[in-house]
Amino acid sequence: MKISYNWLKEYISTDKTPGELATLLTGTGLEVESLEKIQVVPGGLEGLVVGEVLAKWPHPNADRLNLTRVNIGEAEPLQIVCGAANVAEGQKVAVALVGTTLYPLEGDPFQIKKSKIRGEASFGMICAEDEIGWGPSHEGIMELAEDAVPGTPLKKYFDLQEDWLIEIGLTPNRADAASHIGVARDVAAVLRKKVKLPSVEAFRETSGETITVQVDDPIACIRYSGLVISDIVVGESPRWLQERLQAIGVKCINNIVDITNYVLHETGQPLHAFDLDAVQGRKVVVKTLSEGTPFVTLDGIERKLSAEDLMICDASDAMCIAGVFGGIGSGIRENTSAIFLESACFNPVNVRRTAKRHGLKTDASFRFERGTDPNVTIYALKRAALLINEIAGGQIASAVIDHYPNKVHPAKVEFSMENACRIIGKQIPDKEIRAILEYLEIEVLREDAGILTLAVPTARVEVTREIDVVEEVLRIYGYDHIEMPTKVNASLFYSGKPDEAAMRHGIADLLSSKGFFEIMTNSLGSAAHSALIPELDPAAGVGILNPLSAELDQLRQSLIFNGLQAIAYNLNRRNSDLKLYEFGRIYERDGSGYREQKRLVLFVSGRKTPEMWNSNDQK
Repeated sequence: MKISYNWLKEYISTDKTPGELATLLTGTGLEVESLEKIQVVPGGLEGLVVGEVLAKWPHPNADRLNLTRVNIGEAEPLQIVCGAANVAEGQKVAVALVGTTLYPLEGDPFQIKKSKIRGEASFGMICAEDEIGWGPSHEGIMELAEDAVPGTPLKKYFDLQEDWLIEIGLTPNRADAASHIGVARDVAAVLRKKVKLPSVEAFRETSGETITVQVDDPIACIRYSGLVISDIVVGESPRWLQERLQAIGVKCINNIVDITNYVLHETGQPLHAFDLDAVQGRKVVVKTLSEGTPFVTLDGIERKLSAEDLMICDASDAMCIAGVFGGIGSGIRENTSAIFLESACFNPVNVRRTAKRHGLKTDASFRFERGTDPNVTIYALKRAALLINEIAGGQIASAVIDHYPNKVHPAKVEFSMENACRIIGKQIPDKEIRAILEYLEIEVLREDAGILTLAVPTARVEVTREIDVVEEVLRIYGYDHIEMPTKVNASLFYSGKPDEAAMRHGIADLLSSKGFFEIMTNSLGSAAHSALIPELDPAAGVGILNPLSAELDQLRQSLIFNGLQAIAYNLNRRNSDLKLYEFGRIYERDGSGYREQKRLVLFVSGRKTPEMWNSNDQK
């Protein structure tokens, strides 16, 4: 998961450097896999300055070129040859100085050099938007504001900030940290600060437009919220929004789609915008469709639906695969003037199965599969609506629709601070533990005889037991703060039975000392392979209900086939002298049940002794 350093600092005030922040996050369990300095504009606009065109006159040797004298804040102005038709005296322009490397939107980077163009010297270049990677326009040179000061570095003029990309190896249990605000909560807990959430107090719903929502499966759709926004103007997003998304590698589409992506990466709550004119009957139905129903997704691919796939439909057709991917028929278009904005919480298991079934991995499914907070849908909806009002002129045209039949409450956990300290291995002051709980937004409901009854926020879907809270306290307190004990106590128990693990390790040590290599292969195999050995009963094979391929359609009945495949792989790469072994299990049907057996297999191939000048070639 990718986090922008500058974006993160909008929610938590800190003077920590990117490197220090990465160390802090890793210490809390959000392991930072990489830290990379990024430039939203390639090259960072280095070597570009504000210039003022003092004079312009025709090039003596070229009809379509002009000579200009440009003030760049130095004692002497520069002479620059310019081919743009819109260059004029008095303009404030972007000037690339000699030695500057430009990174155009199309084509390879190139360096500005002192040159002669049709016999006239040119000491720089007056640039268009696309020539410096700032924007797509190539209609002429880029004109800056009249108050721009000549000589000002262009990156300072545009307030182009240096940013860092923090890539986190998010574990499946940390769904709450799949957003900038989620990560900010961990930083805030360690630094003992509060997260600054964007305000939605300005949101005002109306009762103009009406749209009906019907949820047929409240188990698969835990909560479904939405509202209508009218009078929008679809266009390009403002620069700040594009920079935020580009910093984390998200492609900008248009202002409406960009806002839904922005709020997703801000709050962790996926949103989806439907063209209101495409919603037939002004009705939204959350349901499943018949097995094999065709549906064309936004990527233009027709997919056959399963009867288990939860769909967002209108009065007549399907519009979206719930929590996974939108449909091509209800997407945002250039002429879209009103939208229905969806903010929902779907069952993680349902979304995971659907995404796997169709081979789709999206930012939305990534979060829904891990479990989103059902109590954040309205906040995210209001946040997006206010941004659409600010950026696209949209007007909130309906009341908030909220289908939430089975409200999800904070989990209640009984927690003993004495027991927590025993497990952690250090006596942490009660005051410190209470502070950690407070900054993690875990509320103490009551206290009785040293036992705290806690209410865990619904965003923390994985914190449901006392041991989970102990882990939360420990990771925020800091693993590094737990000293190694000078004395370790351990209880030993001997049953007198053979120690299988020790026996296996002994065999492995023996074989490895004799030059064997241990291999570990897939426990899945092929029924076709098993049929090659008469001693293996085809009827005893344990088949897979949903095999990934014909080669992996049953649990293996023998260890030999995967070992032979390993040998074939090596032989095909001219590695013929092999000594391999594997410990593994085989599987068979046993009447109405199943039987697992442990096996050891050894393989030897090639020459008997390693190839040397004095060895024979005995096989």
